Amino acid sequence: MKRLRVLILMHEDLVPPESIAGCNPKTAEWRTEYDVVSTLRKLGHDVLPLGVKNDLGVIHKAVDEWKPDIAFNLLEEFDGVAVYDQHVVSYLELLGVPYTGCNPRGLMLSRDKALTKKVLCFHHIPYPEFTEVPQGRVVRRPKRLIFPL
Repeated sequence: MKRLRVLILMHEDLVPPESIAGCNPKTAEWRTEYDVVSTLRKLGHDVLPLGVKNDLGVIHKAVDEWKPDIAFNLLEEFDGVAVYDQHVVSYLELLGVPYTGCNPRGLMLSRDKALTKKVLCFHHIPYPEFTEVPQGRVVRRPKRLIFPL
């Protein structure tokens, strides 16, 4: 397998320490990030864990200076907003950096469950029954919606 330079994007509070002496990686908040970093290193890849919170500049700087082959995206939010994760992926596309995970359109669609189910319906893909309730309206179960779903 070709040795890759892997830029791992993660929330800045979840960057695992260089040494885990005195830490239990099984219970640490950063256990997923640690597992990804350590596994990729064991596989022989060069890895750069990068903490990201609300500044795309750190990504640009890392891409410009480190020249990764791929970005491994572990971000679930940007600037504390979950729906902004799609913009980070869009930024990677603008920079021409291949990345893991879903593209921006897929991330956007997956955030809107009602829209996703409508797309599934259009393509005749089975999905659980559902109803949409606009904000501020009283919730009433439609007669066609019987439980358990």
